[in-house]
Amino acid sequence: METARPTFAEAFRFWVKLGCISFGGPAGQIAIMHTELVEKRRWVGEERFLHALNYCMLLPGPEAQQLAIYLGWLLHRTWGGIVAGAFFVLPSAVLLWALSWLYVSFGAQAWMVGVFGGLKPAVIAIVAVAALRIGGKVLKNVVMWALAVSAFAAIYFLNAPFPFIVLGAGVLGWLGGKWRPAMFAVLKGHAGKMTNDECRMTDVEVRPTMGRALCVCVLCLVLWWTPVLLAGWWLGWAHAIPQEGLFFSKAAMVTFGGAYAVLPYVSQQAVATGWLSAPQMLDGLGLAETTPGPLIMVLQFVGFLGGWNFPGPLPPLLAATLGAAITTWTTFVPCFLWIFLGAPHIERLRENRALTAALSAITAAVVGVIINLALWFGVAVLFPKNAPVNGFGTVLAVLAFIGMQRWKWGVIPVVLASGALGALWMWLGW
Repeated sequence: METARPTFAEAFRFWVKLGCISFGGPAGQIAIMHTELVEKRRWVGEERFLHALNYCMLLPGPEAQQLAIYLGWLLHRTWGGIVAGAFFVLPSAVLLWALSWLYVSFGAQAWMVGVFGGLKPAVIAIVAVAALRIGGKVLKNVVMWALAVSAFAAIYFLNAPFPFIVLGAGVLGWLGGKWRPAMFAVLKGHAGKMTNDECRMTDVEVRPTMGRALCVCVLCLVLWWTPVLLAGWWLGWAHAIPQEGLFFSKAAMVTFGGAYAVLPYVSQQAVATGWLSAPQMLDGLGLAETTPGPLIMVLQFVGFLGGWNFPGPLPPLLAATLGAAITTWTTFVPCFLWIFLGAPHIERLRENRALTAALSAITAAVVGVIINLALWFGVAVLFPKNAPVNGFGTVLAVLAFIGMQRWKWGVIPVVLASGALGALWMWLGW
């Protein structure tokens, strides 16, 4: 059955709505888009949706936002992609800025301490569940298990840089896909021919020319780097704000595997730089879990704290706001480049087995990195230095993990209930 494409105004309203209701992390956000766009509105066909998702999984950055950009481009070309991607982020960016300001202004009060005392164990459980879910998709043979264990050992014992782990896993997967594809290409693709109705609905025939690719690259790179260069010229390259622009630009190019995979890399670097402490990083992740939009928005909190703690000649709130802005900008603008540049070539990637194998290997390595993240968080929260074991946090983390794994509790109810229990625990003086 053929369904007419929506008008730009209809799609615009949907993307604004999506940005306000996209809770639940990448899995929940992708599920919302599938339900709304494929099942209810029938704006996009099933095969095209799955093919787009498979393509976005190959890219660095938040796959849910990139999927929104791609589907927006599918429906209304460049402006459709811009609106879809921007409104996927804007509501959570505004809300997280407000929560960050409340955090630095009132974080020392007893009730706030209690709330974060409950959020931190919940975050440990959420990360552990994420590792199990991703692992279930890819750890299907001894090769994938070996990659996951090797990645964990490399980052935990050898402190290997996250980008090198991703690059090494990708190269190994690419070669393995040519040598033993059955062992490496374990992620299932979504290749399949579109129906004529789907072709008419989406109208995606855009010729991938060298001129178009050059134009997209130049425009996106200028937009990406102009704020960073201006910040360096204005404040000097030693200031926290241009340093954040440089660091998160680099992170945007290596964040394969989504937010959970990049957090160890960002956490280690940001804490080592002094922009924030390890407990504050946990607090930021708890705040990001309570907002709509991609979980990688926690990087905005890191940028806010970095500007607040190292304002230089600027007022702290202004420095924090600029730090949050440049972090968000350099994190998400590259996503538009990856989609606008690659979308016209997507058909050529449909059945590329070597790319599927590379993605499989990277995903396996990401499982090991996420386990490192859960362990790092767990030790910091449950076994603090020079303090007794956090019994309340241990019980809460175990309960949240069992509830999410066995009874499928949602992320938002777990986060809200854990924060409330933490506040109650502090109020009772236990």
